[in-house]
Amino acid sequence: MILVQKKAWRAILFFVLIIASGAAIWICEQKDWSIGEAIAGALTAIFIERLWLAIQDLLDTTNWKTSQRRLKRGRYVNDDTIIRISFAYLYRIKTGNKYLLIQNARNTGKYQPVGGVYKFTEKEKMYLKNHFQVKDDDKIPIDESSRNDYRLRMENRYLRAFMRRFNGKADRERMDNIGREFREELIDSGILKWKQIQYRFCGRHITELSFDEHFQVYELLLADIVELIPTKEQEQELQALMITPSEKYRFVTADEIKTLGIDTRAGDLIESIGDHSKKILEETEGSTIKAAGAGKVYEVRF
Repeated sequence: MILVQKKAWRAILFFVLIIASGAAIWICEQKDWSIGEAIAGALTAIFIERLWLAIQDLLDTTNWKTSQRRLKRGRYVNDDTIIRISFAYLYRIKTGNKYLLIQNARNTGKYQPVGGVYKFTEKEKMYLKNHFQVKDDDKIPIDESSRNDYRLRMENRYLRAFMRRFNGKADRERMDNIGREFREELIDSGILKWKQIQYRFCGRHITELSFDEHFQVYELLLADIVELIPTKEQEQELQALMITPSEKYRFVTADEIKTLGIDTRAGDLIESIGDHSKKILEETEGSTIKAAGAGKVYEVRF
């Protein structure tokens, strides 16, 4: 809100300066001060350009849009620059003071939250190809489990329209039915035997548009965070799970997640927790974007 107010005041300032310089032009014309008229005219042109930029900034209501505009003005990206996107949902599953993480399925050796990348239908795939010329992500191998994932590449010119589609009419997994990853990672794997779950939509983490050194591409990352609301019986099962050792999962504290599993006191300097796991921490919820439906509780049956 403070940032929006600053942008608004900046636009108002240049609007006032345009009026003032316009008045100066009129006065100079009446006085036949040609030099003053030329200076005032030049200033008016500058102020009009600045006002247009200020209005653009005012319309950029999210950090990722602001970063995109900044990169384009600095000529770091152009309309045809390829942007990588990865849009996912993550479960916060907490019992006591510990969070449940599972082993990464791609053999990274790290543990991460339950969840994964949103999926779209074949019909939506055709729409995205026809309207936004999307391409599959070439950074991670495509297999049956990752087919039709929201890991895509597209030209920068399409990014805003693509986001409107994602938040609007896209034929894709929705917040009221994102039990697929929970089922695959916890139920089909034999860790739990639940028939239904409830969860609360906490909010959305979305990065600025930035250059990723690992993939050598500009990318935008989105993660919707949901919090499991266990029944009394499910809470008891989670507590029993916590004292049952397994390589498939770990229960870790917030501090362990913040340090990515590194324990300098014990001399363990290997990162064993994925860095995106920080997004599920309770203390990060205040920094999420309260997207449509935030705070609502959903139920999914398996």
